[in-house]
Amino acid sequence: MDNNEKVDVVSSMEEKANNDEGQMVNAALTKEEIIKRFEEILQNIENVGRQDIEHLKQAFYKIRKHETDAARKAFVENGGDADAFVPEADEYEQKFKELVSAIKEKRTEIAKAAEQLKEENLEKKNRIIEKIKEFISSGEDVNKYYNEFKQLRQEWNDIKLIPQEKATELWKNYQLYVERFYDLLKINNEFRTYDFKKNLELKTALCEAAEKLEEEPDVVSAFYQLQNLHHEFREIGPVAPEMREEIWGRFKKASTVINKKHQQHFEELKAKEQGNYEAKQAICEKIESIDCTALKTFADWDEKTNEVIALQSEWKTIGFAPQKLNVKIFERFRAACDAFFKAKSEFYKTIKTEKNENLQRKIALAERAEALKDSTDWKKTTEELTRLQKEWKTIGSVSKKYSDAVWNRFISACDYFFEQKKNMFAGQKSEEQANLAAKLELIEQIESIPEDADAAEALKTVKELQEKWNSIGFVPFKEKDKIYKRFIASVDKWYDSYRQGVSDRRISAFKDNIDRIASKDGNAVNGLYRERDKVVKMYESMKSELATYENNMSFLNVSSKNSSFMQEINKKIEKLKSDIKLAEEKLAAINETIRNQQK
Repeated sequence: MDNNEKVDVVSSMEEKANNDEGQMVNAALTKEEIIKRFEEILQNIENVGRQDIEHLKQAFYKIRKHETDAARKAFVENGGDADAFVPEADEYEQKFKELVSAIKEKRTEIAKAAEQLKEENLEKKNRIIEKIKEFISSGEDVNKYYNEFKQLRQEWNDIKLIPQEKATELWKNYQLYVERFYDLLKINNEFRTYDFKKNLELKTALCEAAEKLEEEPDVVSAFYQLQNLHHEFREIGPVAPEMREEIWGRFKKASTVINKKHQQHFEELKAKEQGNYEAKQAICEKIESIDCTALKTFADWDEKTNEVIALQSEWKTIGFAPQKLNVKIFERFRAACDAFFKAKSEFYKTIKTEKNENLQRKIALAERAEALKDSTDWKKTTEELTRLQKEWKTIGSVSKKYSDAVWNRFISACDYFFEQKKNMFAGQKSEEQANLAAKLELIEQIESIPEDADAAEALKTVKELQEKWNSIGFVPFKEKDKIYKRFIASVDKWYDSYRQGVSDRRISAFKDNIDRIASKDGNAVNGLYRERDKVVKMYESMKSELATYENNMSFLNVSSKNSSFMQEINKKIEKLKSDIKLAEEKLAAINETIRNQQK
């Protein structure tokens, strides 16, 4: 293979090998940075490759497409017709187009100048060949032309670029007449032998250098170095006729080894890219095969969402596909993901609407129950509240942050009425007094548990006493809240003790876990940040839930606030505060570990 032909192969391979790298670098640029980079290229166009420019163009239009798609989506979501959408003018796009046009014109001028230079160099080299032919055909003693011949050879070597399609034929003609000139040269044997010997030494050194390239671990680098050796080999004059085939054969043999390794390297790269493409196709097909119409519950959507996220993570571990397919397969993958999450968004919007409607219906029932709770028409009101309770059960769920509040409001009104009714018709004062004594005895049993008792065992005893408490009937109404508060206070003491022990164990286990993550090799800090993100997300969720409960409490009336249901709400609030405190301790622990890792 001729040197100029191999240079073309190098250029093609270099573009292929650097293409992916260029895409990754330019993907992180903003439009302003791309514009700035184009302005720099315009001032230094001779030293910038075509692929660099193409990568920047692709990066700019991807950003522009993303902005347009986002604007179109917002336009449609606000009630606009997708076909009527017209993107806003972009101040950077016009500047970008002007720079692209200017670069194109400048590259065209440079290309024309280069082609003209190549033609001029071709003409110069042809004149050199013709001059050597004149020496050979003059019929005179060519010894007198030797110095002029050497000067022509130097001029030949100084001339570089010529049209690629003419390179091989031109070099063969030149070599032919150079060798003929040497064959005819009637200089003394000592000078002729010295010249041949010197050329043989130089070419032998090049053969050794080419043979040593087989040990070069970087196949692409070895190939580039080989091209330089070929250029040097061609520029060295001939050797003795009897050594010409031998020295060329040795150099050719070493070149063949490097060329085969180079070819094999890119064939393996091509096979790997094809495998990556097939793996990415499989991921696209898995996402596209999800039947969103079959997903009817939050659990269904959560399950499929986790699958899609896992496939997105798997996608990131797969390398590039073949260049001509890489953008298309990514666009297919992005479209499949967008379609899934759009369907999920529509589902959640529908469910949200239904839950809002259910909330309004339940609020109406709560208001109706509150209007009836002070009624003394016991029979009619009992029937009406029973009917309202049955209707309540037919209404679907509401948003979690409102469900407890609206339920407590409704049931508190119902309970209040039935409590008043019971008190009105109760003739069981002695039984209520007995119940009161029994409940006081249970409270005393709880309060008598030793302070140093095992928290878990104490909690077990407390739970058993709670079950007994729940099995005991009503107490006198005026004693109800007082004894219940005392009971709750004694129970909460042991629950708080148990939760503190659990909290200590949980924070200890968490610290052990982050210590294990920090001790791993590789991206330990990344693992710690992912763990921190989980805790932050949980922390923010609990803070939001706590704020919702506290806000809902402000809407309850006085009687509701004194009910057992309101007391249950207070317990939930205290539990949330405890969990929030635990989350804060976890964040402090993991932040400390991250700081230690980064020292």
